[in-house]
This record gives sequence, structure tokens and C-alpha cells, in this order.
Amino acid sequence: MFCPCSTMRLTALLSMAARVVIPKDYRFGTNRPWTPAAKRLNPPGKKRRKVFVEPIAPEDWSVLRGDTVEILKGKDKGKHGKVIQVFRHRNWVMLEGLNTHYRYIGKTGDYRGTYIASEAPILLHDVALIDPSDRKPTDVEWKFTEEGERVRVSLRTGRIIPKPIVERRDGIVPQQWKDGLKDTSPEDTLEKTYVPSLKTLEEEVMEKLGIQEKRRPQRSYWY
Repeated sequence: MFCPCSTMRLTALLSMAARVVIPKDYRFGTNRPWTPAAKRLNPPGKKRRKVFVEPIAPEDWSVLRGDTVEILKGKDKGKHGKVIQVFRHRNWVMLEGLNTHYRYIGKTGDYRGTYIASEAPILLHDVALIDPSDRKPTDVEWKFTEEGERVRVSLRTGRIIPKPIVERRDGIVPQQWKDGLKDTSPEDTLEKTYVPSLKTLEEEVMEKLGIQEKRRPQRSYWY
């Protein structure tokens, strides 16, 4: 069933993003520029050092959400972590439970707030993909198998590093899903049951019910 409310929300979101004017000295973060959190970190008149990002082509991006990587620099150097989020436009990845910073939230006049830890993004060249054959970091490159499948290959061992299996937000893993008794099979889903016709809905209903209409509408003129 078509839901007009979702279309309205999407239209409002797109119009909001189109009106956003990013200042020259804007410092990008993990929040969208039009959100209150991003505006709080970039108040009007505040100048920050510009950060240059080297663009990486989508076909050359080798780290995916769900991969296990090793940190090469920083306070957590040498630790392994799972990639939980990817920011391709900023060359960032976020690891679960690593490269964390602590801060207070909900601070008021007489309450210091709640002390929480949150992950900070890491540059892509500061992490290395883990080869599952020996659990060591390695550089990778994209290659094609004999079947034509595009895969990641470890430059150190020559082994294929499979793409991670990621759960959806509802907890379902598409690769591991098994159809139940009430699930529609792919064959039934792809079956074409609609036959196009130039008849109106009333004519189709009358034909299906065997109703014959002998009356004819009177001729009308535009003038």
C-alpha cells in the first residue's frame, strides 16, 4: 500500500538538505550539516582549519561495513575491531568500541550530566584489513574470479577475503534467510500476472461478471 506520509517526509528531508549552505570553514563531522548537533559544533563565526580529503573511487574502496580491521596509528594501535559505519565522502570508518572519546551529555546547571563513551571516526589509511587465514593485516586489491565475480584478494597471501555478512536493522541476514510456509517464493514474486488492457475498470468488471450493457451514451459536442 502506498503511504503518502513517507513521501512527504522524504520530500521535506530533501528540501531541507537543498537549503543548507555550508560555510567556507565548516568542519565536517558524523552529523548531517542541518542537524542541531552539527550546528552546535560549528557555531557562526567560528573558523577551523580546513581538512583536505583525497577522493577514493567507489570501485577502489576496499573496506566494507562488517569487516575486521587493525588500527595502524593512534592510541589503539595494533587492536582489531569491527567496522560499524563507513563515511566514503570523508574517507572515514568507525570501529566498534575503539578510538573512543568520553563526554558528558544532558548537562544542566545543577547536574553534571551522564558520562558516556562514543566512537570517533578513523581515516581509511590508518587501518588495514585483516586476512582471515592468519589474522594479520594486509593490503588488498580487487580481482575477478573465473566465474566473473569481483572479489578482494590479499596481496600478502593471495587468498580471497570474502565480503562480510551484515545484519539489517530488523536483525535479518539476507544470505542466511530461509523461506517459511507463509513466505512468497521468488518464482511467484517474479511471475507476471497482470495483462495490460485498453478497457476501463467498469468494462473489465462487467466482462468478468458477464454483464452486457446495451445502452449507448448520447453523442456530445465540444461547442
